[in-house]
Amino acid sequence: MSYLHLDGSLTKARSHVSTEELEEAANSAVLKVDDLRSPVIIESMELLFNNGLYFLRSRSRDGSEGVAVASERAVYLHPLLKQLILPYFIGKDARDLEQLLEGVYVHQSNYKLSGLALWCCISWVEASLLDMLGRISGKPIGALLGEVVRNEIPIYVASGNRGTTPEEEIEVLQGRMEETGAKAVKFKVGGRMSKNADSIKGRSESLIYMTRKVFGDRIAIHADGNGSYDPAAAIKYGKMLEEIDAFFYEEPCPFEHLEDTKEVADTLDIPMAFGEQETSIRRFRWIIDNDAAQVVQPDLQYNGGFIRNTRIARMAALKGIPVTPHISGGFGYVYVLHYASYIPNIGKFQEDKSGIKQTGFLFPDMEVRDGIIKAPTGPGLGMDDSTVNALLRRAYLF
Repeated sequence: MSYLHLDGSLTKARSHVSTEELEEAANSAVLKVDDLRSPVIIESMELLFNNGLYFLRSRSRDGSEGVAVASERAVYLHPLLKQLILPYFIGKDARDLEQLLEGVYVHQSNYKLSGLALWCCISWVEASLLDMLGRISGKPIGALLGEVVRNEIPIYVASGNRGTTPEEEIEVLQGRMEETGAKAVKFKVGGRMSKNADSIKGRSESLIYMTRKVFGDRIAIHADGNGSYDPAAAIKYGKMLEEIDAFFYEEPCPFEHLEDTKEVADTLDIPMAFGEQETSIRRFRWIIDNDAAQVVQPDLQYNGGFIRNTRIARMAALKGIPVTPHISGGFGYVYVLHYASYIPNIGKFQEDKSGIKQTGFLFPDMEVRDGIIKAPTGPGLGMDDSTVNALLRRAYLF
């Protein structure tokens, strides 16, 4: 079994890291707000909607404000957010955010609802409060959660298609590479949670070999199974990916089948990327401790926000594992750029998501050049105040 380093090189797994060391990393403090001497008491939190976007705005008693952009899942998760989560934070000190995240989990037995729905809502609250704390301190989120170590983030492009023929998919990827200058691509294999069925008969095998033939040896190739295979089929396609020297192999088995994923990882040499649906820090510890993945892929919204996912990265770092977070769409792309700015063991490439770069939310606005996009550097989430304020003035309570 090999681990994928940030430069793309492979080394053998580190076996000397104890479970106790992983647990310590998972429970270590993250948030750095010692320079904020006065309490930041949360007075109100409200969900707003305008122009197809959901905004979570937090205000403190002293007039400070923070704004996060929630995902489109807010359309059906908002009752959970407003009834069980937001009331817990009112009247509390935002500087205690780490403790508040633990408190809201057990508040009114919220842990009984644990999973993607609960942690998405909590992640939006966390982002809104981090934006407020960043605005007060004049620091970007990365400086609140660690140390900003990079501003330029290399990207890979993907289409997300399964209904294309191999030839059509190659054409789509070529177009995206031409637009962005990306040096890495990702395509889908299998049929998505399909019990070994391909989306189009013969598509995956043909696409695997055709991609390397067309793009040559200088392009990093990623393949995503989205839980399509049992271990035998996953290994079969994994060996094809090894033949073309693919960069990593993402989620070949269903996300709940941890032992199956470990079986595939134990058999193949290609790095296994895994974790986008995971919502438990303890299960992430199991994945890392048992070498079930050589690239860890938490989602910053699905798994509850920056602080929890910083702890995942710290555990992974002990084993020499890079973190390439999954992007759940929309403004999640911006969250990943912030995360990549301060996580030392961030993966070599992050996914390029189209759409959000045209909103004018950020200052300076995002632009991909030569396969690289710059992380926001402004306070908090780095959003452009004039643009956001204009949207909020026309927004209504959701």
